Amino acid sequence: MSVAESWSRVMSLLRQHAPADHADLPGPATEQMLAVAEERMGISLPGDLRTWLLQNSLDLPEEDVDDEVACCGFDGFPDEGSFFLGVRAMEKLYANHPLSGGGEWREEWIPFLSDRDGWMGKFIDARDGRIGRWFVGAPTVTGEYESMAQYFDSVAEMLAKIADGSYPVCGVTEGRLVWS
Repeated sequence: MSVAESWSRVMSLLRQHAPADHADLPGPATEQMLAVAEERMGISLPGDLRTWLLQNSLDLPEEDVDDEVACCGFDGFPDEGSFFLGVRAMEKLYANHPLSGGGEWREEWIPFLSDRDGWMGKFIDARDGRIGRWFVGAPTVTGEYESMAQYFDSVAEMLAKIADGSYPVCGVTEGRLVWS
């Protein structure tokens, strides 16, 4: 399955089972937004990341951005405490990553999911498209997923379990994911 198909499955499940959360999500990034981000970051976005951002760029509207936190996003999706990054948030975290300068963070790792402080999240390796994760104070894991499509498949599986009531830490109330 391609990244576009996997993300479409995630969006379909979210629209069906948590429609209020789905309605909050913004539209796609533009090629121009991606080109500007690539220029500022000094790295080309991998194909899967580009494809995903052209479907949904999950930046908060400017008026909702909190300058006091490292990252802003739509709380509660894909899980409690972390959220997918849009182009602006991705760029900001890439430029100011907590592990940069510590020898463990690499330029080819582009974050696409984070917590508010930037202390943990997931990244795509621009060299090979594999997905890794970081957590400040713990070893960085590379190759956790072979691709963004594989990672989004896992998110879709989680949403399906939430929908059928077999995911004990999350349910849906009034069209929104609610984490316990």
